[in-house]
Amino acid sequence: MTNNKVMFDQIVSRGCGIDVHKKVLVATIRGTGIEEETRTYDCFTQSIESFKSWLEDNKITHIAMESTGVYWKPVYNILENSFEILLVNARHIKNVSGRKTDIKDSQWIAQLLLSGLLRGSFIPPKPIRELRDLTRTRKKIVNQISAEKNRIQRILEDANIKLSCVVSDMSGAVAAKIVDAMICGENDIDELLKFHHGKMKASKEDLAASLHGFLTDHHSFLLTLTKDSIFEKEQLLARIDERIDVYLKEQEIDLDIELLQTIPGVGRASAIAIVSEIGTDMDRFPDEKHLASWAGMSPGCNESAGKKKSSRTTNGNTYLSSMLNQCAWGASRTKGTYLRSKYQRLAARRGKKRAITALGHKILIAAYFILRDKVAYKELGYEHLMHLNKTYKIKRHLKQLKELGIQVDLNDNVASISSCKTAEPLMTSLKGT
Repeated sequence: MTNNKVMFDQIVSRGCGIDVHKKVLVATIRGTGIEEETRTYDCFTQSIESFKSWLEDNKITHIAMESTGVYWKPVYNILENSFEILLVNARHIKNVSGRKTDIKDSQWIAQLLLSGLLRGSFIPPKPIRELRDLTRTRKKIVNQISAEKNRIQRILEDANIKLSCVVSDMSGAVAAKIVDAMICGENDIDELLKFHHGKMKASKEDLAASLHGFLTDHHSFLLTLTKDSIFEKEQLLARIDERIDVYLKEQEIDLDIELLQTIPGVGRASAIAIVSEIGTDMDRFPDEKHLASWAGMSPGCNESAGKKKSSRTTNGNTYLSSMLNQCAWGASRTKGTYLRSKYQRLAARRGKKRAITALGHKILIAAYFILRDKVAYKELGYEHLMHLNKTYKIKRHLKQLKELGIQVDLNDNVASISSCKTAEPLMTSLKGT
């Protein structure tokens, strides 16, 4: 130590460390040929532009700042085209506790920047960031629509109407028509039963019993408000979808969306959400493992004294990980696919939730290579895993048969079975086939 400061090898010639807050930012410049200086600016646009001029006058090339909520965005928007900016995770630049001030924080960030000890977070280009805003807003509106549909069910339950017990989907055509008729004042059970059709699992008697209740004017008013709210949100959803289509055409990423849809379980909306989170340029990630770790879809690494502790998935991009899990549930239900086979094998040993996370990891890895190489998904088939380690599996099954008292001799791919009395029923059935 010299002058109470830790000395590191200098990697960056001239840099600036910024401690960003809601109202002010504190910046410290350091480097070769300039004196260390700290200044404070407010976070209005004109002040940030003055801050940019100060950096340019001192020929600053690199900037590092902490990713504090959304407060870094106004600064980043103005400086991104003129400097190389590292947006750093707060955990990576935490200073020693005690005597903490904004000035010391900015000085510490500048020192770490010059020494090359900081890793920048992934920031996609502006068009992808705008597409990300649209997809995240779309997801929130979809969640709001789901909440409103659940509210309809709660209102009907309060009115002693058990419609949800006889229809498979409260958002389906039959339930919607019945609710609309009841809102309009129809309370004749025979008239409501006209919406029953042959494809319904519930009988007319069960449907009639579920519709006996006490629907008051108060309930009708609440149902009307909820239906209007759903209609308005669906209109917003349509506008967002139109805007997304415009972005896809302007950025010419329609091909990437189509290629991603070749993955089992990935639809158009899911493919757009994946692209909006990771972009289309896979060179931003060193390899597929870094992408999986950034997304929070890979096992954690926690080892001390030679002992591996918890390996839970890391905290990553929650929007992307939830979408990948949703795609994984869809892939687990596809027929004759490798992903379905993988899910069944993992679910039997590790449980359904862990299997879904592993399947989402597989989908993300496939998306990485699809976007990097611009190729479609290659289906390996349901039987792919059965052919891996074939010799080992044969030996394992032979060992299990031997433990059951059955001796199998393999000669020119023809098995002869000899055993004790416990194997006689099995031998008889095999001879019969």
